[in-house]
Amino acid sequence: MIFERSLQRELAYTAGAVFMVLLTIMLTTMMIRIVGFAASGQIDPRDVLVLIGLTVIGYIAVMLIVTLFVSILFVLTRWYKDSEMVVWLASGVSLTRLIKPIAVFSTPIVILIVFFAFVGWPWSNAQSKLIRARFQQRDEVSLLAPGQFRESPTTHRVFFIESMSPDQGRVDNVFVTSTENGKVNVIVSKTGHTETTKNGDRFVVLENGRRYDGEPGHPDFRITEFQRYGVKITSQPVVSTPTASSTPTLDLIRNPSADNLGELAWRAGLPLIAINLMLLAIPLAYQNPRRGRTINLVMAVLIYLTYSNLLNVMQSQIEQAKISFGLGLVLLHIVVLALVVFLFWLRVRNRPLFTRAMFQRASQGS
Repeated sequence: MIFERSLQRELAYTAGAVFMVLLTIMLTTMMIRIVGFAASGQIDPRDVLVLIGLTVIGYIAVMLIVTLFVSILFVLTRWYKDSEMVVWLASGVSLTRLIKPIAVFSTPIVILIVFFAFVGWPWSNAQSKLIRARFQQRDEVSLLAPGQFRESPTTHRVFFIESMSPDQGRVDNVFVTSTENGKVNVIVSKTGHTETTKNGDRFVVLENGRRYDGEPGHPDFRITEFQRYGVKITSQPVVSTPTASSTPTLDLIRNPSADNLGELAWRAGLPLIAINLMLLAIPLAYQNPRRGRTINLVMAVLIYLTYSNLLNVMQSQIEQAKISFGLGLVLLHIVVLALVVFLFWLRVRNRPLFTRAMFQRASQGS
């Protein structure tokens, strides 16, 4: 039918434009945030692009929900504004007839939301945590930077080197200080290099240097000159503490703890939000041609923010065991679905959601 094809074609164009705008905003925001983390030394600068990509993957489900809701609202609002909707309604097309073509258009998007909510979100969170943990638990050689004092996260050592070869194999003018049993050890060396023994231990071998041992405040320091001196490089295994947000969905089901059930309710709530907002956009798009389209956009933003925040509240209530998983999963979405049915009933009976008399009574009461 011409009506359905026209609607789906315009929805596709609008959804593509809306998604690109949201993606641009997301990329810009994440780039500023993650580059800030890299500048402060919390993450490896070489992982910035990877972390940005993982973050975008994690939030694609949310972006698709907003894209679906806003695109339907924009298209139908424009039809009301340009009187196209009046023509279709006068031709015998009822408001409920819009559900089928919009549902056909929305089905692939809802499937993608399900995939990214149940698979993409936990996978991206797990990979991001692993990358951050790997950077925080890197060995001492990885900490070295020419011209900077660096403290080891695993030992009480402070390193300083003047220069380093590109492959981190050789260093020049090395200064190492450490504290052991209340005594301070200071090692200075002209050159050094890294070696790996047969059992896998790694050492920084310093050459032509001195070692100073003593206790602060006492004059009896011991000075030792050496030609070769090995400093063992300590490292920790990469350990990423699992959280509910980074746990695969099947593991959440197998281990139904309070936190896991709350996370599961949140993931399942995303496609339900998409379906409810898809239906809600149809009666909400009603537009008086004499008024601007700003009101509908503001209402869309407020409705989405309220809905998503209430979903987070339900997740928190489940995690605190204040409500059951089944009730927390469906209660909010049933209430919104009832609101959708009520708005359809108002629009089918051609009754506005807000009337001038309602505003007059409200102003008189105040």
